[in-house]
Amino acid sequence: MIQEEVSPVAEALDNVKDRVDPSSFNWDSIVEKSIEYGLNLALSLGVLIIGLIIAKRLSKMFAKILKKRDFEPSLQGFLVSLVSILLRILVVLTALTQLGIEMTSFVALLGAAGLAIGLAFSGTLGNFAGGVMILIFRPYKVGDLILAQGEQGIVQQIQIFSTILLTLDNKTVIIPNGALANGNITNFTHQEIRRVDFTVGIAYGDNYDTAKATIQSFINEDERILKDQNNFIGLASLGDSSVNLAVRAWCKTEDYWDVFYLMNERIYKEFGSNGLNIPFPQMDVHLHNEK
Repeated sequence: MIQEEVSPVAEALDNVKDRVDPSSFNWDSIVEKSIEYGLNLALSLGVLIIGLIIAKRLSKMFAKILKKRDFEPSLQGFLVSLVSILLRILVVLTALTQLGIEMTSFVALLGAAGLAIGLAFSGTLGNFAGGVMILIFRPYKVGDLILAQGEQGIVQQIQIFSTILLTLDNKTVIIPNGALANGNITNFTHQEIRRVDFTVGIAYGDNYDTAKATIQSFINEDERILKDQNNFIGLASLGDSSVNLAVRAWCKTEDYWDVFYLMNERIYKEFGSNGLNIPFPQMDVHLHNEK
């Protein structure tokens, strides 16, 4: 009797067939798990699609609100982009969580990375936060004349990290927004009207009433000085060599320097014709002859 030779591969296949019994599979459990995963996948995709649509609409609504409230154009674009990115990240994380993916470790990793980046760029982030605060609360705008951090100039640009000033003698000054947001700012052009202050000295012996009437005539004749405001002329002090009058005149902000220079010019030119003298410091020396 001839015995047939069986190859090792055929023998292995026979062993597998013997061990794997199709009747041993729990087909109901497999079908149930497949349906469950399919439903989770479909729900996750639904959350992702609907969430992205809602996020887009919310971003548009936010942009309209910023536009109605007349925010700076540069700030509008930045805030809308930031809100849009954050909403999309939230939607993606929600969809992945719905799919059954554990996001705790991932969020913790992002938090640790954010902390490390924040510590490394603390100064830059401070300037960034200062720029956002300036653009939101708007203590000044482009075109305003301000005094801040010891520098005075006209605001040329308000950037996210710094503010650029042009000084009155045409120098460009760049100031970090972090320092501006945490320091004192004097805005000379924020209000529509300003008060121009003068101190006018007359000599002892000059007629005070004449001096006061002359200055009042200057105020009445200058159309740039606002007549409905509380303009004031009064005796300020009795100096060593002069009687000093305080003059307070109100005008529009854009007319401030014209009023200031013209008033000083008229006082110098016309006081003499009204019998008034502009004093200057002087010393009387008395010599006594000793015999």
